[in-house]
Amino acid sequence: MPTLDAVLRLLLVDDRIEDAERLTSLLRNGGIAVRPQRPDGIDELRQLLAQQSLDLVVASMTARTIPFETVLREVQASGKDLPVLATLDSLDEASLLAALAAGARGVLLRQHPAQAQAVVRAEAEAVRDRRALRVLEAQLRETERRCDALIASSRDPIAYLHEGMHIRANEAYLEMFGYGSFDEIEGLSVLDLVAPSHAGEFKNLLKRIAKGEPPPEQFDLKAIDAAGKIFDAVMEFTPASYEGEPCLQVAFRPNMLDASVVAELETLRHHDSVTGLANRASFMAELEKAIAAAAGGRHHQALLLVEPDNYDALVASVGLARADELLAAIARRIESVLDGNTLAGRLSDHRFGVLCRLHDHKASQARAERIRAAFGDQLLEVGERALTLSVSVGGVQIGERNAQIGPVISRAEDSLLSAMGVGGDRVEIHDPAARDRAEEERTAAWVQRLREAIAQDGFTLHYQPIVGLRGEPEEIYEAYLRLKGAGGEIISPATFLPLAREQGLGPAIDRWVVHRAIAVLAERQAQGRATTLFVKLGPESIAAHPPLGEEIAAAVRAAGIPGSRLVLELHEPAVFTHLKAIQAFTHGVRAAGVRLALEHFGTGLNSFQLLQHVEADVVKIDRSYITDLARNAENQAKVREFADKTRELGKTCVVHYVQDAASMAVLYGMGVDYVEGDFLAAAGPAMSYDFG
Repeated sequence: MPTLDAVLRLLLVDDRIEDAERLTSLLRNGGIAVRPQRPDGIDELRQLLAQQSLDLVVASMTARTIPFETVLREVQASGKDLPVLATLDSLDEASLLAALAAGARGVLLRQHPAQAQAVVRAEAEAVRDRRALRVLEAQLRETERRCDALIASSRDPIAYLHEGMHIRANEAYLEMFGYGSFDEIEGLSVLDLVAPSHAGEFKNLLKRIAKGEPPPEQFDLKAIDAAGKIFDAVMEFTPASYEGEPCLQVAFRPNMLDASVVAELETLRHHDSVTGLANRASFMAELEKAIAAAAGGRHHQALLLVEPDNYDALVASVGLARADELLAAIARRIESVLDGNTLAGRLSDHRFGVLCRLHDHKASQARAERIRAAFGDQLLEVGERALTLSVSVGGVQIGERNAQIGPVISRAEDSLLSAMGVGGDRVEIHDPAARDRAEEERTAAWVQRLREAIAQDGFTLHYQPIVGLRGEPEEIYEAYLRLKGAGGEIISPATFLPLAREQGLGPAIDRWVVHRAIAVLAERQAQGRATTLFVKLGPESIAAHPPLGEEIAAAVRAAGIPGSRLVLELHEPAVFTHLKAIQAFTHGVRAAGVRLALEHFGTGLNSFQLLQHVEADVVKIDRSYITDLARNAENQAKVREFADKTRELGKTCVVHYVQDAASMAVLYGMGVDYVEGDFLAAAGPAMSYDFG
């Protein structure tokens, strides 16, 4: 199920906090990250609407403390683009019409989670799209203003044409053709600036452009100035808009170079010097054209990403001095299986792109398989060496639904990383229009790979330091799961963990992590190191294996380590739905001294109330409060509030995801106990941080 990329700031209006909490859990179970707030009365509702940044209001149609009509009136009075959804226990025609007539954008059914999740997801995305559109419109106006100023001051002769007539020209353009002001050429046909010998050819070009054909990038012709002097020129075309109307931007340049020199410069401008393929800028320009065509309804296009498996080992075998020869040989092999409807380019050091035009999913799959087979079937010659190598190919079909440069590249990259993660020498192409057998095969391959990793220690742990702000020299790390790749590469859990949990492998992986962490703590103790490890544990693992608490306690005792050195992190939003199982689990691990932490703290309606039901020793503030902390006064106030309340309760407060010096400086004065994040040190395979 798709998830929203950012935290949804939700205002819940309901008489009972239990109902509001239940709705919050329902949304989170659907993959929607929410930060809820609930007003106790009308005054607090007005205050939240005035002072808080909100995305969505969900209000009960039967609420008495703050009636639904009052909520709608206050939201409208706030002047904010803030949709209101009505919650109902059951649906009938009268209640639906009443909600819509009152001004609700839709209704949520408490007893139908899928419907509620779908409505919230759609409305949240709609309001964010509207806000993003307003921002983009403002940015467009500012960009147009800046571009107009740049064109006016540019030394390049530039003009704008509408139906072949001049509607704008800069000083350089006027100077080149010998006109004193724009008034002299306003409304003048561009044909009047073309010498008679080229007028017919140029007129035909304008007719083709008027019919919708794309203009050429360059057009060589003879131009004529106001004095009747004829000179060689090059005209460059760019589709544009002027004052909201579509037009054509043209640049006339005197042609003072030899034709062979011009051709060579043009080649260098568009091609990679090492491989001879299109360079990144040229390839991305063509990709954007393909995406624009898909947005206009012209489908059957795809982006493929190709990367050699175990590239570092290949470079080591041929020597760094021959790395460019290796890349050139790979490029030639890719080109050997392409045709006129495909374009290959070099996107980064050893990643190549292939843009497939007039390719449906079946044709894209066949093209990708030909690329893969071109390497597996024969040796690759690099200098005097003959190598065997394989490549992975990941791709995405481009259609109207995903016709944006970011999602297209991101999805193609996900497919490539997934193909490499399963072992390489594989093709994975995502088709947003269909879930076909290839997706099932991919899932089956990953499940098999993960089962083998669980059974054969195919996972490993990386460690990120957690540093005290009160001068404590304690050695504390958080353990992060990684998967070992077939070629020795390390695969991030973002690539495989969501699928693992979806396929029911989460509990088995969690148990592997906990037992490995206990073994590591025992190894560190044998070396004379008093190390503490934080380890994530999914509540679903506790529910799936009730004796897990006793199992962990027994493993801690058998390892001979103090239980307090193991801190098990539970996901706060999910604790609410597994409360009884977690309470029993807590009793089991505490018998061995193991500590508990609540991560993603602060995402519930009343996170501190949860501490009355779960004996947690540590709280880890949710990362949404840390993003842009140095400039966000609201987040600073919440972090300080969490730190103060945590200290009053005698618990430890940890802030993670610290990414910059500015956030770190702010945290020093907030009373938090420990910090963690890439600003201090990224997670790595060794515990080598200097805590002194």
